[in-house]
Order: sequence, then C-alpha cells, then structure tokens
Amino acid sequence: MKYVFYSIVLILVFANSTGYSQGENAETGYTFRSGDPNGIGKWYMGREIAYVMGYQGINWLERPEREKEEQTSLLLENMDIKPDDRIADIGAGSGYHVFKMAPMAKNGIVYAVDIQDGMLTALRARKKKEQAINVEVIKGSEQSIKLAENSVDKVLMVDVYHEFSYPREMMASVVKALRDKGKLFLIEYRGEDRTVPIKKVHKMTVKQAVKELEAAGMKLEKNINNLPWQHCMIFIKK
Repeated sequence: MKYVFYSIVLILVFANSTGYSQGENAETGYTFRSGDPNGIGKWYMGREIAYVMGYQGINWLERPEREKEEQTSLLLENMDIKPDDRIADIGAGSGYHVFKMAPMAKNGIVYAVDIQDGMLTALRARKKKEQAINVEVIKGSEQSIKLAENSVDKVLMVDVYHEFSYPREMMASVVKALRDKGKLFLIEYRGEDRTVPIKKVHKMTVKQAVKELEAAGMKLEKNINNLPWQHCMIFIKK
C-alpha cells in the first residue's frame, strides 16, 4: 500500500536554480539533491525517498492478480495472527490487507492508518459494508501514525516505508506504539533483485532497511524469503 508523505512545500523550500542543496541536516540526517525521476529529491541515510502512489492508484491495489503476484495470503500466514492481536496497518490504503486480518484478529482490533482522505473514505465505506466492528480507521500525519503508546502487538507496512517523507519521525512513533514484545512486518520489493518489475526507488534492500531501522531502535529478527517479489522482514525492539 502507498501512504502519502510527499510535501511539495518542502521541495520548493530546498530547490534552487542549480538543483537541490546537498547539505545535510545534522539533527535529522536528511539531505536534498536531485536524483531518480521517481524520487522526491529528499534522501535519508543514503536512500532517496520515493514519490507516493495516490488515491488514483486504488484499482492497482485491488487488482485481481495481486494474490498471484504477491501471495498476500502467505504474507498473512507469516504474521501468525492471533485472535486477540491488536494490529496496525500503516498506509492501509483501500484496506486490502485490513479486511483480511480483521476476521483473524476477531477478538482484537485492526487499526487502518492512512493519510489520504480518498483512502480514508474508501476504508470507512468498506468497514460499513462488511460490518467490520473491530476495524478502526485512523488518519495519520506525515510524522506520526497517531496511535497510543504500547497499543499494538503487530505493525504491518506493505510497500509504504520507502515513501515516508519523514522516516525518522514515523519510525519513532511506530516504536512508541509497539508493545515491548511486538513485531513490525516490513514488506518491501526486493532491491537486490533486478527481475522484480518495480521501479528501483520503490524497492529496498535488506541492508538498507536494517541500517535505517536499527537507527530507530529496532533489530531484524528474521527475513522470511517465501514471497515472490518482496522481502518479509520482521523487526523487534532492541
């Protein structure tokens, strides 16, 4: 799912006639310079942040062939969802994963977090249609998932982390919301594999993911390599 974390104001502030400034903000670690045409010109720990896929791409999220291409049911098996689990789907989009997880966590809750009003409208409509009483729709922000401290057992991010405009701040809010024994399931298209038919800036390597999430206070527990195109990286708190 694609989470809108692109701020045109930010780009205009740092742009000039010769391109983006290459200076680094020592406090945040962000730099600004020209790069991939599919990137926003903002870099974090050596990785350019990608443009987001907006609400207009909702049909792609719900495409019939998605199960075959990504084996999303296998991803949910990897999560080992329990009936009492409290789960946050960050960048939930149209709710493709949300409404599959909700019956699995029937005694718990699934937080569907997004920032795009179009996606939030779609989520609320589907919640009403399916009478999914254990789904709560949350409007996040560019820098926070807007969930309470120690409120979730599992966090799911499917093809969204690489688009966060503020990955440092977002991960701080995720770590805060995750319980001590909680797990983050980071799903990203494999940056090491050129055969994966996704633009380079929309992929991530395990090495880069570990670098960034370790800086956020997490460590890689394991990477389950059973999905066709994506890494299924499981992170826990250090």
